[in-house]
Amino acid sequence: MGSWGDLSYIVGPVTVLFVVGGLALFLRWAYAPGSSLVARPSKRGTETEYGLLVSVASPGSYVEGELLRRRLEAAQVKANLVMTQDGPRVMVFPQDGDRARKVLAGPDRAAG
Repeated sequence: MGSWGDLSYIVGPVTVLFVVGGLALFLRWAYAPGSSLVARPSKRGTETEYGLLVSVASPGSYVEGELLRRRLEAAQVKANLVMTQDGPRVMVFPQDGDRARKVLAGPDRAAG
């Protein structure tokens, strides 16, 4: 291998600066606040703050809401039980709202 002459005194330090600078940028990105891959704890909102979902029932307790959600699930209606600032709510997509209300208004087959 041939001699680099005067460049050998510059190439080494410049290479080290690029590597250390690259590591510094990578670590700055990796430890930047607000870009965590861990989900933040959810916060409660009002029943209108759940995007496309609409409320179809306002149960008195979380357990009662889970029973209603399972009843809808048995009727092939996708439903979510959420805790809002006003208490638990059973939420569905708007196109399933009427069907969900009919299912919930009907007799409870599990009680009989």
